[in-house]
Formats: sequence, structure tokens, C-alpha cells
Amino acid sequence: MSDASQSPSTISIVKSYLPELPLVVWMVLFTLVLGVAGGLEAVELAHEYNAGFGRALGEFALILLPSFTIAAALSVRNISSETAGRTAALTSPVAGAAMICPDTAYAALSPAAGRYRLATAFGAYAGFKLLYPAGPLIVATGLGLGGTASVEPVALLLCGVFLTLPTWAAGVLWGRMVFGKQAHPSEPETESAGGRLMLTFAPFFVIAGLLLLGAGIGGTGHGAIDFFLTPKGALILAATLALMQTPGDQRRACLESAVNRTGSLLLVIGAASAFGSVLTGLFPLEGIMPRGTANLTLLALFLLSAAFKVIQGSSMATFAALAPVATPIVLASDVSEIAAVFAICLGSFVTILPNDSYYWLVRRDLLQGDASEGPALLALSCGALLQALVGLAALLTIVALGVI
Repeated sequence: MSDASQSPSTISIVKSYLPELPLVVWMVLFTLVLGVAGGLEAVELAHEYNAGFGRALGEFALILLPSFTIAAALSVRNISSETAGRTAALTSPVAGAAMICPDTAYAALSPAAGRYRLATAFGAYAGFKLLYPAGPLIVATGLGLGGTASVEPVALLLCGVFLTLPTWAAGVLWGRMVFGKQAHPSEPETESAGGRLMLTFAPFFVIAGLLLLGAGIGGTGHGAIDFFLTPKGALILAATLALMQTPGDQRRACLESAVNRTGSLLLVIGAASAFGSVLTGLFPLEGIMPRGTANLTLLALFLLSAAFKVIQGSSMATFAALAPVATPIVLASDVSEIAAVFAICLGSFVTILPNDSYYWLVRRDLLQGDASEGPALLALSCGALLQALVGLAALLTIVALGVI
């Protein structure tokens, strides 16, 4: 009898015959093959690809470049006191949202978080997914809803806060059930650690303050002032403040890091948008969900986002690839556009697997020196799934109550 462990799996056999290409290359190739197979003429295929690739790309650039600048500036600050552990955990959702990246938020906060690292991990993950101006703004922009009368920034902000609290709590409680009171050793306390942490996160409070001010006073009639009261303007001011807090000899490196991360992500977003444009042009999706079935539409968007997340691994790539496909479904349904945005955001919680860089970042802290993957998979994947389900229940509840 042959040893089953020595038999190559079907997946490994397929992989051995396929070239290892970056995701963006696969998307470009698959889009072109799809267009040709769908009967598009060469000129028409090029036109569809160009139109799809440039869709909302400028808006994404204005969102991502300052956000990654903030992330890079924060990463060079050294905050490593146990005294700041609770503060790090409490501010982790804000950090995840403002950095547009749970990985960077967790990496920056984990040295200060100490025994609150798991709470910080789930907080950064929830904040990135649900708090404005991260997941909600990215998804709304991808759906072509950013800045519309039906999707106001303050509504996204308040709804995101409401959904973040139970989802974050679900992750933290799950982590405590799995690991019990297992903790990292406490570090020496310092009186200034909490203050330093609050100073570090001053750019995030600038974003929140400007958005709330803009919602309160509305338009002023002065173009420059009104621009900085919008999410993109607020992000630019916050990024400027973050750079001012950074040592002068490190500012250029922060900007170069932001440019590199933004450029590579814009390429992925453009390729994903082109794929969505060609796909929806060949196979209209308007009739997938009948009108008047809001809950079914939200559930479909949730499951679609979850499927993309499992396949992609990366949350940002999920948002980029899903939005063009989901847009016709949202526009053809009677569902609240705000609810649709958050259904997609919640679906992307599922799940934190080894194909997600966030898994390896947090796993390193959770199981130092442990070669087994079981406890980390259980804590992170099941915890993220629980967060998604709790958030979906909260979303359906506020929809049923007519809040959104």
C-alpha cells in the first residue's frame, strides 16, 4: 500500500504546470481571455479595458497616498511601554481605519499592547473593515457611491462605529475563550507612555474632527476650506501633521514608502476594475436579485464578499476586485446603499487564513516558539468568522428597525 502522504495532491499537480505569476498579471490575462471568449472585437475590448481600468482610480489615489503616509510616519515612532497597553487596545480600531491597513496598525501598536495584543489585533481588523475612512469609504468609492446624497460620510462614520463595537467585542471574547488568560509578561511602566501614544494618534483625531465639523457646518462657499472638510482633504491634513511629527531625516523615506504602496495597489485596483467592467458588460448582473428583497441582497453581498476574501486573502484586494462586480447588484436592488456597503465590509471579515499576511503577523505574537498552526488558526479564523456573523446580525437588525 502506498503512503498517501507521498502522493501529490491535485492542487500541487495543477500548480506544477501553471506559472507563478503575480495576482495582477493573472487578472489582466483572465480579463483579456474573457473578452475574447465573449466575442468582443479588439477595439471594443481595448475600450472596455481602458474605461474599467481608470474607473475611480484618481479618487483611490487621493485616499490611499495620504493614508499610507500616516501609516509610514507612525511606524517609525517607538512606543513600547506596558503602561500604554490598554490605550493601544482601545485605539486599535481607529488606527486600523486611519492607516487603511490592519497589518501596519497592529505592527505599530503591538509593542505597546503587551498582554492586550489579541484585543489589539481584533480591534485593528474591525476598525479597518468598518470605520470611516477605511473599508466603508473604499467600498463606497468602488461602488460609485462616494459623495452621493444617499451615502453621507457622517452616516458611514456613525454606522461603522455602531457595528465596530459588537464585532470587536466578539473577537476579543473569542480570543479569551481560546487562550484563557495567557499573556505576555508585563513591561516596565512609564508615566509618559499613554501621553506619547495619544500624541502619536493626533492625526486620527484630526480626521474625525474635520469630518464632524464638515457635517455640522456644511459648505462654507470657500473651495479650500470645504475641501479640507471632506475625507480626502482631512486625510491630506492628517498626513501633513504625521510628517511634521516625524524626524526630518525620515520624512522622505515615509513618502517613498507611501508612494510605493499606493502605486502597486492602484495597479491591482485598476486591473480588478477592468475585469469587473468586461465581466459585467458580457454578463449583465442586474437581474440577479429581484427588487424588494433587501435582506436577500445584503446576504448575497455578504457571501460574495466572503468568497472573494477566502480566495484573495488580502482584504484590500477583495475590496478592489469585488466592487465592480457588486455595483450592478446594488444599483438594481432596493436595498439601502449604506447597508450594502457594510454588507460587503462585513463579508470581508471571513476569514483570517494563512493566505492573508495579517495571519502571519499576528500568529508570530500569539504563538512565539510554537510550530503548530492549530491554535492560531482556531483563534484568528474562527474569531474573524464570529466577528462577521455578529456584525451581520447587527446590520440586519438596524435595517429591520429602519435606521438605515
